[in-house]
Amino acid sequence: MARGGADRVRGVEALARVALYWAPAVDDPLHRLGSAWLGRDAETGAALAQPAIPGLDLPALTADPRRYGLHATLKPPFHLTGGYAAMRADAEALAAELAPFDLPPLEVASLDGFLALREAAPCPALHAMADACVRRLDAHRRPPDMAEIIRRRPERLSPAGRENLRLWGYPGVFGEWRFHVTLTHRLTPGQEALVRPVATDMLGEAASRPRRVAELCLFTQAAPGEPFLVAERLPLGG
Repeated sequence: MARGGADRVRGVEALARVALYWAPAVDDPLHRLGSAWLGRDAETGAALAQPAIPGLDLPALTADPRRYGLHATLKPPFHLTGGYAAMRADAEALAAELAPFDLPPLEVASLDGFLALREAAPCPALHAMADACVRRLDAHRRPPDMAEIIRRRPERLSPAGRENLRLWGYPGVFGEWRFHVTLTHRLTPGQEALVRPVATDMLGEAASRPRRVAELCLFTQAAPGEPFLVAERLPLGG
C-alpha cells in the first residue's frame, strides 16, 4: 500500500473514481524525475518544482497530466458500482495471476499532438496486462451516463472506438489501446519544438533504463476534480 494509502481508501463508498495504472516503482529514477516534470508526486500528493523552459509556461502545459499523476493507463478511471474492497480483491487476484515481465525502453514521443513516454518496441505482455485489467475488473465499473458519453465525442471515434465506448466505457482499450505516459497536453508544433528537447534531456536516460513490471497500481480520486493518488501497489505473482 502506498504511503498514506490506508487513509486514501477509508470512506471508499464516496470515492469519485478508481483506475488501474502502470507507474514506475518508487525507487525508480523515472518516478522522481517524471513526477518533477509534472509538478506533483502521485505517491505522496506533494507539489514539486518543475523545470523552467524560457518562453513557455510548463505548469500550464502539464496541468491535465499532473492531475492524473505519472502513469500509463491500463483500465481507465471508472466509478464503482459497489465497494472498494470487492474491486480491490479482484484486482489483487488478477495481479497474483500475472507474471512480472520486462518493459522495453521508454522514449519521449509525440502522440496525437501531445508528448508522452512510449515503449521503444512492442510488448505483448504489457498489452495482455491492459486487456486483462479492462475485462476482469469491468463488473465493478458503473456504466457512463449520457453526459460522459457525449464528452467522448463518439462521432469522431473509429467504429472500433465507438464499440469499445459502448461495451467498456472508454474508446482506447483492446485493439485501440496504446501504452503512453502522458507528459503534456496537446502542443502546437512551436511548443513541441521547445518542450521535447527539455523533456528528453530530463527523462531520457531514466526512461530508457531496463525495468521490470512487477506491480499493478490502484489509483483513486477522492472527489470530482481532485487529483488522483496511488492508493495501493499490488505485486504481480504469476
